[in-house]
Amino acid sequence: MNKIGYRMIATLLLGFSAWLWHGPTYAGPPAIAGTVGTLKVERHGDHGRPVILIPGLEGGPWVWGQTIGALQKDHVVYAVTLAGFDGMPAPAGGGNLLDRADTSLKQLIEQRKIDKPVLVGHSLGGTLALRFAGEHPQMISGVVAVDGLPIFPGMERMGGEQRKAMAARIQQQMAALSPEQFAAQSLGYMQKIGVIDPQLAARYAPMNARSDIKASAQYMAEDMVADYRPGLKNANVPILEISPYNAPDFSQPPMAMSEAQKTAYYESLLAGAPRANVVSISPSRHFVMLDQPQKFQRALDGFLTSL
Repeated sequence: MNKIGYRMIATLLLGFSAWLWHGPTYAGPPAIAGTVGTLKVERHGDHGRPVILIPGLEGGPWVWGQTIGALQKDHVVYAVTLAGFDGMPAPAGGGNLLDRADTSLKQLIEQRKIDKPVLVGHSLGGTLALRFAGEHPQMISGVVAVDGLPIFPGMERMGGEQRKAMAARIQQQMAALSPEQFAAQSLGYMQKIGVIDPQLAARYAPMNARSDIKASAQYMAEDMVADYRPGLKNANVPILEISPYNAPDFSQPPMAMSEAQKTAYYESLLAGAPRANVVSISPSRHFVMLDQPQKFQRALDGFLTSL
């Protein structure tokens, strides 16, 4: 594995159990709520280009609070939650959870007759959006992936069996966490990787306990094994990848990496997509829309206007 791959996987596996925090909500109550497949769906706004917001592991619509508030003036916004997250029960019936989420996203677009929406996904949600773009490009107008990639960073230089073994080990460890341990992992993750402001990390990290621990562990393992890069050649829609960068996090070996190097690494993982563009936002950590809401919104608005 190359040095950047090792750096990224070391960073992202630290505090692996918690990928999302319960941020402030600035959107009003949804006009319509319901479920489609394994997805809980909220709708905000009543006119304009449709946008589907997909949060990351253990996420809910609240992570997009400011985003929804800004978008719903000129867009119909669908904010989804994956089964097992944010108080939703874990999906019954077993099977691959990412496959079921992907199928449910297709059902949502078809059943609600959503005309070529833009998919905006954070982390795992961004990975799902990129996968969907490769499978069903004719159904969407574009993708914005916020620190979500077609393969888990660092895994691209591992063999399939090695990835499976690591994913199984992480899943076993994560699924065995008690609620108290889960909350402690969440706090450590948010302090080191999630957001820059330590007060925000301390305040909101405990809210990750709303999600089902075993379901979260399964989603995490599936994400680590998956590689959606081959399908990107079919993703003939505009793709914006937003890469966060916080210089102090990458100032010392073995994590030393410039902002340009991190952007180039993300570009290499998206090289198969014919219309992908990577934009770095700094200073920010994994939750760009929380660390830099204005910069994030400008990037998102610019992308939507360009379509």
